[in-house]
Amino acid sequence: MKPSDVLLLPGWQNSGPGHWQSLWETRHGYRRVEQHDWIHPLRGDWTARLEETVVDAGGPVLLVAHSLGCILSAWWAAHSANACRVQGALLVAPGDVERPDLLGAQLPGWAPIALQALPFASVLVGSRNDPYCSFERARSLAQAWGADFVDCGERGHINTESGLGDWDEGHGWLQRLAARA
Repeated sequence: MKPSDVLLLPGWQNSGPGHWQSLWETRHGYRRVEQHDWIHPLRGDWTARLEETVVDAGGPVLLVAHSLGCILSAWWAAHSANACRVQGALLVAPGDVERPDLLGAQLPGWAPIALQALPFASVLVGSRNDPYCSFERARSLAQAWGADFVDCGERGHINTESGLGDWDEGHGWLQRLAARA
């Protein structure tokens, strides 16, 4: 699989320059799925953009999703005839858009979360102290999606503030997932 076949799906507000997704994009040549509006995300728009990107890839892809990107991946897979083009997904720190404090003004239109089993191999990485998704909720999403669950300890939202840098541990999970696919 070519590096350009690995699609990075950032969450709400995109992934900044110090985020592990941005570092992987630079270091490994992975391709970020650019969204029209990172601040006021519309699920339909983000879903259409992911659909276009997967179809345009022309071959199999791997998804690497963070936060809202995880919720997008599950929703897209539940509704797309092209989910068969995905060989696997690394799902990191899903944002629980069904929580009352994330609904409404911040992320309207993202609930409910699609809970169907994903039609491709997946690994969900959850943190014990993620402010946007409880550990128990992350584990239950992994179960619903049929994803292997990884407890990565207390890493917050597994983002820039977590101090992960290139996050070699996460990249190892992606490489193992790619080898399985």
